[in-house]
Amino acid sequence: MDAIQQAHEQLCQKGNLSKALADVQQLLDHLQSTRDAVAENPDITALHMAKLKHPLKQAFDTIEDDLKEVNKGLNQYQKALKDKFKNSALPTAGVGESGVLARETGLVNRAIGMHLLREGKFDVASTFVREVNEAKQQQATASTASEEMDGVVVDGAAASQQWLQDFAGEHTTTGEGDGGDGNEDDESPMDSTGLGRGQLQKRFADMYHTLDALRNQHDLTPAIEWARQHSAELESRGSNLEFELSRLKFVELYTTTTSDKPNPSDQDDPDQNDEQPAFSGPLRALAYARAVFPALPPRHTRETSALLASLAFCPALATSPYTHLFHNQDAWEAASAAYTREFCSLLGLAERSPLYTAVTAGGIALPTLQKVERILTASRGQWSSVNELPVETPLPPGYMFHSIFVCPVSKEQATDDNPPMMLPCGHVLARESLEMHSKGKSRVKCPYCPQECQARDARRVYI
Repeated sequence: MDAIQQAHEQLCQKGNLSKALADVQQLLDHLQSTRDAVAENPDITALHMAKLKHPLKQAFDTIEDDLKEVNKGLNQYQKALKDKFKNSALPTAGVGESGVLARETGLVNRAIGMHLLREGKFDVASTFVREVNEAKQQQATASTASEEMDGVVVDGAAASQQWLQDFAGEHTTTGEGDGGDGNEDDESPMDSTGLGRGQLQKRFADMYHTLDALRNQHDLTPAIEWARQHSAELESRGSNLEFELSRLKFVELYTTTTSDKPNPSDQDDPDQNDEQPAFSGPLRALAYARAVFPALPPRHTRETSALLASLAFCPALATSPYTHLFHNQDAWEAASAAYTREFCSLLGLAERSPLYTAVTAGGIALPTLQKVERILTASRGQWSSVNELPVETPLPPGYMFHSIFVCPVSKEQATDDNPPMMLPCGHVLARESLEMHSKGKSRVKCPYCPQECQARDARRVYI
């Protein structure tokens, strides 16, 4: 993959179209000026056209020169891909008219639309949803006219477009539409995420507004306000977001003097302006702690006590036992990640886009699958596995979303058709192993303990 990576980097460097676009715009401006001149004085049209010939040819030559480097990078990238994946027939499971992707187009399209919203590409998401909706309507109309099955076809079209209801009204909301009182959406029906229809984009616009303030401007005000508004929900989830943001605010006030204070509204006592600069920060941090820390859950008492104890060392904080609380280089990035995670969790969404997770996991597994395909091709073997991969594909811990049960008797991984079953004694084995073990018997003995039971007493385990 090194050659592909190198070709990709070269393409990123040489694929800059800004100069070509500027030259094209210059050519358009020149053509427009000539058109205006001809419209103003049609009698000398021939003269204007003669003057346009040489600049027009020169402009096209310049644009071709601009695109040479881009085409060169594309050719090298294409050559690297062909050299890497030549004679490699990748698995086609799920692809085609009978594949999963063809049967679940609604889920695939919704994943793409949600990914675009989560990445802040609101205009692209609106265009994508609108075009998908138009394509579905045209397909339903064509099927109705050709097959004369009005009732069945309309119902099927409505079912396939059900995911579009989650995005209803998105095209009427702009990327900067995070203002307003939102009264128009108060009575709107609820979608699958629990939001009013048409509010998905507004919610993510609010999230990006807060993230921009938190990550780029180091402004904690929007994030703290959001955490306070959802304090009950966050506490029920056991989230520490409100405390983490409050701690970061305490550190910010502690280490910021009055002279370089970014926001005058943070002053809790106007009389503190007359304090010495060396103590103005700790005093404002103390006032903030008195106002905020008592409202935090009791489980944070130890951390808040450490923050308050650091005030005793304010003249020499660098040599105090609490210096590590004030020199965390990753604090802002960690707060941004925690806010994103909790924001998506309250919407019933994963922290990362499912489309991003699936594509990344597929990219990690691709070399292993490619090697398996080469071996099967050389040995003339066949990929007979339908619902599982023929080899184990190791993924990073961040891509492990649930435990995997392997039957201790058959040594096979459990599936939906062969789920884990727990016996009354507490031991678990696969359903097929249980059926084989209890075949022809009224009672079955547990393979790992002396206890006996009937096969119908086993209960399925959901992992």
